[in-house]
Amino acid sequence: QVQLVESGGGLVQAGGSLRLSCVPSGRTFSTTPMGWFRQAPGKEREFVSATTRDGDSTGYADSVRGRFTISRDKVKDALYLQMNSLAPEDTAVYYCAARRQISRSGRVYLLEHQYDLWGQGTQVTVSS
Repeated sequence: QVQLVESGGGLVQAGGSLRLSCVPSGRTFSTTPMGWFRQAPGKEREFVSATTRDGDSTGYADSVRGRFTISRDKVKDALYLQMNSLAPEDTAVYYCAARRQISRSGRVYLLEHQYDLWGQGTQVTVSS
């Protein structure tokens, strides 16, 4: 069974950093568009960042641009989210997502429904 497994979440003070990782099991996603989404308590899941299937282009939500960096390692078949200057409003469950459908080269997918495989999520809590 194909799965995405996130790790790297935890509790951090405001201004701190965390690095999330997403590793697939069951098949490779090295040529699949992937992204990160998050869901805060009482809120809907929202887009955070995404990258193309080749990793040559990225997209960010306005709220994280300049603080978060998405990257992928095709050798390790892993997706990362480096989060710096964390703030309490970044507290959420962070989800890794993959798009297994046919995708256009160079396109960054920003919408939740454009992804069809999701991880279980990893909790990020930022204390003030």
